[in-house]
Amino acid sequence: MILAGDIGGTKTVLSLLSRETNGLLSCVKEQSYPSQQFAEFDHILTDFLPSEFPIKSACFGVAGPVVNQRCQTTNLPWLLDADDLKLKRGLAKVKLLNDLEAMALGMLHLPEHELLELNPNADVQTGNCAVIAAGTGLGEALLYWDGHQHHAIATEGGHCDFAAQNNLQDQLLSYLRRLQPDHVSYERILSGIGFSHLYDFLCELKIAPPCSEVEDISSNMDRNALISELGITHKDPCCVEVLKLFIDIYGAETGNLALKSFATGGVFIGGGIGPKILPALQNGRFIAAFKAKGRFEPLLNKISVKCSLNPRTPLIGAIHYFD
Repeated sequence: MILAGDIGGTKTVLSLLSRETNGLLSCVKEQSYPSQQFAEFDHILTDFLPSEFPIKSACFGVAGPVVNQRCQTTNLPWLLDADDLKLKRGLAKVKLLNDLEAMALGMLHLPEHELLELNPNADVQTGNCAVIAAGTGLGEALLYWDGHQHHAIATEGGHCDFAAQNNLQDQLLSYLRRLQPDHVSYERILSGIGFSHLYDFLCELKIAPPCSEVEDISSNMDRNALISELGITHKDPCCVEVLKLFIDIYGAETGNLALKSFATGGVFIGGGIGPKILPALQNGRFIAAFKAKGRFEPLLNKISVKCSLNPRTPLIGAIHYFD
């Protein structure tokens, strides 16, 4: 049996699979857990794992930096250790991957109908690829091309310094420095909480009147999701401006990642936010910001940028790691 997992700040998804005689994998059990409701990952494993199934190998994509096969999760109080998992669970093979490393591997296994091309000028090219994913946080990873196959490389690029591109973004940077005086990263903007940061900033600037639905939101509702929804459906002027600013910065950072990784093989967009704001990603604004790199615009103009429509992409990467 094969155990695979996608461990995130919002949810943890585990999958148990068996290898059939024809070599194909068959899912025996799959379950999603709200991560914040568990004090440690081992509690989820105890609930999920049937005692009668011997596990041959286990691979987990984890939202956090993996160093020497140990990971202190970024948005959870969990410490994962591959050696501890081997001992406690009697597993012969355990691999911890950064969640974006797992996502990058998963992208290589997606069929074309689950990938939506955003760049109308894209050419099919070989070479390195890159992955960027806005969700609970902002993840970035690379897929190095060795001339024969791709190799996933984890990064913590989402925590790099935010670089403003115009006067409005200069003011945004100053605003965010008041909230985060030590360090303003891209993750403060390109993540779920980023919608609230952008909304509060634009309200302070009086770009548009505050939205009554957002101001009167109940405590059990997701403020960030509401702002995003009102922006994508054009139901509130302020939320529309929030979404435009989010798209401009998302496109610019995706272009930065493409340049840093020389991703001639293409860029993949993952994470939970992308599929929810697809019309905004497709209307040309994102690609315009992606390509706006001066002398390197011709290079970026031909790079494929595809959005994954499959939320199981990191899990798929973990499933296929030992292949």
